[in-house]
Amino acid sequence: MRGQPPATVTELAGRTGLSRPGTDVVVRGLVTDGWVKVVEPDGSTVGRPARRYRFNADAGHVFGVDIGAHKILVLLSNLEGEVLRSRRMPVDPDADPAERLAVLDAAITDCLTEAGLEPDQIWAITVGVTGPVDASGRTSLFTPLPGWASVSPADHLAARFGCPISVENDCKLAAVAERWQGAAQDADDIVYLQAGMRIGAGLIIDGTLRRGFGGAAGEIGALKTLRWLSAPSRLENCPGMPADVHPDDKAAWVFERAREGDRDALTTLRRYVKDLAVGTAALVLTLDPQVVVLGGGYSRSADLIIDPLVDELERLCLRVPEVRASSLGADSVALGALRIALDQIDAQLFADGMPAPLKT
Repeated sequence: MRGQPPATVTELAGRTGLSRPGTDVVVRGLVTDGWVKVVEPDGSTVGRPARRYRFNADAGHVFGVDIGAHKILVLLSNLEGEVLRSRRMPVDPDADPAERLAVLDAAITDCLTEAGLEPDQIWAITVGVTGPVDASGRTSLFTPLPGWASVSPADHLAARFGCPISVENDCKLAAVAERWQGAAQDADDIVYLQAGMRIGAGLIIDGTLRRGFGGAAGEIGALKTLRWLSAPSRLENCPGMPADVHPDDKAAWVFERAREGDRDALTTLRRYVKDLAVGTAALVLTLDPQVVVLGGGYSRSADLIIDPLVDELERLCLRVPEVRASSLGADSVALGALRIALDQIDAQLFADGMPAPLKT
């Protein structure tokens, strides 16, 4: 019933292959437990209309969180993944962990208050962070966030929420989101490229997100010879760039000038794409994906990046997958976090069982 329009008992019996009387018993039980709601007739049908039922998507809720260098984004959804509330709050890149966590708490509180929910009505939370996530939920191997390697977002949130809380790498979550609602819904083998002030990758193979033994799958940029670590600096040091351009605006300046045909900007962009292509080719040759999704902040300029990236991949790879621009943009990490949170609920529901939801 989840994700489907309201249905009659007869329609549900046809979908499930159960008898109509048996289906009626099951549906009545689900209504009693709070999983299903009765849809009252709207009066538009002549005669006595058949009673219809729908999945109670508001029986529980989940949070998807993106803790980035410059912002924190919190999405609140129901059990069908419909985003009900969102809160995006800026944070200083140099903020210490206490400041960053305070912004996170404020964003979550705003969503709960606006939705009229209490913490015990949240059934799962997934948090996306920058850097590979180890088994403890920390970014102990690497993170650009000051002091963040010692922080456990799950432990912090557990003081307020009693539901399952997971932490995952932002690139991996973005890959999940693109397969769920974005540019790669038709693919099971995906390389997601985060192209921005840093470059990272998320990998989905045979429809499954790959984390690796220690959570560092896709962190190919750590291999310096692949030039992912240094590639963004090419855009930051474009010849002819005025000295007063803010550091956060340097890449946008290069993209804008490249569209205008500026020779230095075009040369700089071409060198950046060449560096991006080396690591991408290594992943393509290893995994042979169906789709490469270009995401991250620079995906807003995908029209300038994708064609030269494909040209470079054709030079380096045996087979070049289709390269697509992200369709989710800056929301991809938080959306992927929602999907993982919903999957956690499904795993608990169908493996171990869950208590009936609170009646609403």
